[in-house]
Amino acid sequence: MNELKKPHILVCNDDGIEGEGLHVLAASMKKIGRVTVVAPAEPHSGKSHAMTLGIPLRIKKYAKNNRFFGYTVSGTPVDCIKVALSHILDGKPDLIVSGINYGSNTATNTLYSGTVAAAREGAIQGIASLAFSLTTYEHADFTYAGKFARKLARKVLQEGLPPDTILSVNIPNLPEADIAGILVTRQGSSRWEEDAIERNDMYGNPYYWLNGTLKLLDTSLLHDEYAVRRNYVSVTPLSCDLTNTSFLDSLNQWNLQK
Repeated sequence: MNELKKPHILVCNDDGIEGEGLHVLAASMKKIGRVTVVAPAEPHSGKSHAMTLGIPLRIKKYAKNNRFFGYTVSGTPVDCIKVALSHILDGKPDLIVSGINYGSNTATNTLYSGTVAAAREGAIQGIASLAFSLTTYEHADFTYAGKFARKLARKVLQEGLPPDTILSVNIPNLPEADIAGILVTRQGSSRWEEDAIERNDMYGNPYYWLNGTLKLLDTSLLHDEYAVRRNYVSVTPLSCDLTNTSFLDSLNQWNLQK
């Protein structure tokens, strides 16, 4: 296929330009399209949909093994998408893929995720967008995750996505033979129970490290976190519209007045 006729795929993440998952995802996407990588210069996990305001953004070319790999942006994942669309690419890409993230982005954790936010910004800009996460923070094996990301990306390029919709994909850190299957899921209710570890600096002043564990509150394979804990790949369609439509009628009955 003529290189220019291949679908153009923008690849981003929140773990930064050196994240292993980003390089796996870019290599996987190159098998089905033209790839441009635009990623944060430094890790920006947990930044959600944050943007950089009031200070300038810097764009730099990044080389891997002395060959051009992509661009870094001195900002958040959302900054990367905005800068890519306005100043790096010569037109809208056919697809945006974000990840592959270290650690799951399920349930309420989805709200904090820079990986998911990059895809959400793509949807806001009218571009089909996917977010991929591997459910581990250590001993990561991205082999199957990269393979499944390519399979799903190819399907989305063929079928498209509804407006205002992204797919958030969470993949167990397992060999393909141990994957139980693929499930279409809902965002669950499981949430983090935070703790702040207090320490003292050399002057005796306290400082804090945020820590916590994800408490499983869901009990059905219909929900993302429950599914991945049972070795299923979870594919969750997410919307940018945060309106609680089920409460609209009740809220109208409050008869709020000026």
